[in-house]
Amino acid sequence: MNEDKKAPKRIAQTLINSLKGGVVPRTGLPYITVGRKNEIEALLHDVDIVAEGGASFRFIVGKYGSGKSFLLQIIRNYVMDKGFIVADADLSPERRLQGTKGQGLATYRELIGNLSTKTKPEGGAITLLLDRWINNIQTDCIEKNGVLQGSKELLDEVDKKIYTVIAGLSEMVHGFEFGSLLSKYYHAYIDGDDETKMKIVRWFRGEYIRKTDAKEALGVNIIITDEDWYEYLKLFAMFFRLAGYSGMMIMVDELVNIYKIPNAVTRQYNYEKMLTMYNDTLQGKAKYLGIIMGATPQTLEDKRRGIYSYEALRSRLSEGKFSKPGMRDLLSPVIRLEALTPEEMLVLCEKLSDMHAGLYGYKNTLSDSDIGDFISLEYSRIGATENITPREVIRDFIELLDLLYQNPALRINELLESSDFSFAKSEAVSDNSGENFVEFTL
Repeated sequence: MNEDKKAPKRIAQTLINSLKGGVVPRTGLPYITVGRKNEIEALLHDVDIVAEGGASFRFIVGKYGSGKSFLLQIIRNYVMDKGFIVADADLSPERRLQGTKGQGLATYRELIGNLSTKTKPEGGAITLLLDRWINNIQTDCIEKNGVLQGSKELLDEVDKKIYTVIAGLSEMVHGFEFGSLLSKYYHAYIDGDDETKMKIVRWFRGEYIRKTDAKEALGVNIIITDEDWYEYLKLFAMFFRLAGYSGMMIMVDELVNIYKIPNAVTRQYNYEKMLTMYNDTLQGKAKYLGIIMGATPQTLEDKRRGIYSYEALRSRLSEGKFSKPGMRDLLSPVIRLEALTPEEMLVLCEKLSDMHAGLYGYKNTLSDSDIGDFISLEYSRIGATENITPREVIRDFIELLDLLYQNPALRINELLESSDFSFAKSEAVSDNSGENFVEFTL
């Protein structure tokens, strides 16, 4: 999945700015992908299973800045190229898996709002997907049955096709209501009734709060709630498959926001919802659906308030006796990100050096030896073995490139010799009790 071609300036600008700001870019990742070959292959194996009608659930576990979000974005871009629909969301105090004040529904809304396809990777694709589904059915009926555009025969044929889709959903929880709204959307599309179309899209987005409002607007006596929003994701996955896509991938990051919930009962409810999703995928209750969640080691392993505090999850997810650093079982539900090696970081910095020079139009004079000196300095800091992350190294290196570009008389060895740091930074560390969360730099 690596890319040797020179990145266009537009993409190079996005990559450099995002990485310097500590943010994972959504475009251009193949230009800077280094390492993670085994992890990527393991996740792509899941993708093949989902495309064949199965389901998968994985946790990506790593420290802050270790590359969790980067890996999620790589997989996101890959599966969209393979015809998948992708929905992603970061959890927050307002977005959880379960809540008493609509936090679970807020996560659903974020996922549906971020529905993305290869042609609309920035999200917001739900209306496009519904309209394209109808257009594809119409085109298929015209080609296969020789009926004319706008004719009654075409309407009848399309109705039959849509009924087949609805029948395929009706056996699932809430499938009948979901299917009836798809049918309503089709007829509103044919009639040019944009108002009804928008009401139905609002329903699919989970924007109706009261059943009476949904009943008045659409004639359905059901709404998406905090309790059942996940059931609708399973329906969407099946619908997208019936609509001609490969399946649906859901990516949820920042599980630390569940770990941070102060109320133990609320945390347990969230872990219970996580268990439901996990069991569904492994027991075949979900189809054409892949789920990937990102977490820190503490979020997973803390037996007092982390995922392992919920015994049913701990017994399913904890490692066996034979896995160890350097030899992890990548076919298990939990993929632990090992630190990138200094050699891999060297390759990444070489890519960034060439990209920076191309972006700002100067001749790259940094040698392999220069970059090697920078890497050696980074990894020689006290605590680097345990705490250093790709994010920190990348940000330091881009800052170094910026300074060299803006001060042509400077030499890299002058900057390296004048650098005044000897400790590895640790960006989000909790105290031993797990109650308080502090950020500090040693």
